[in-house]
Amino acid sequence: MFTHFTPQGAAQMVDIGDKPETARHAVAEGLILMQPETLALIESGGHAKGDVLGVARLAGIMAAKRTSELIPLAHPLALTHVAIDFSLEPEPPAVRCRATVETVGRTGVEMEALGAVAIGLLTIYDMCKAVDRGMRIGEIRLIEKSGGRSGHWPSPEPLG
Repeated sequence: MFTHFTPQGAAQMVDIGDKPETARHAVAEGLILMQPETLALIESGGHAKGDVLGVARLAGIMAAKRTSELIPLAHPLALTHVAIDFSLEPEPPAVRCRATVETVGRTGVEMEALGAVAIGLLTIYDMCKAVDRGMRIGEIRLIEKSGGRSGHWPSPEPLG
């Protein structure tokens, strides 16, 4: 059953007023594929626009904090922790982004983690598009979540 719809099919914000506050945690990841030369520029810090990953990290944090402004039925949350980590992968050349988001509240932080990854990767694209317009963003997915009634959920797919 989709909880964001009334029995008549109208969109609604889910009522979380009766849910207990619990520690909530979510991890998401995705990647951006690029030319080897683009990855080398990012790795060396030699990009003319500056610290690509530093700017992308800030963008991901900001996205997590503003998720309810972007996803129409998401609740505004007081986040207690947001971490954005990047890893450079030589083959195929890519930057992997991983976001970890936490709060104590009545609803989960999966959308905040997924949004942080998406915006972090889009920021890398924005900063590097002048040298590589063919970059591809993909594989954005939830890795795990915990808290609330459903407890811990690990992705059934291997990390990789």
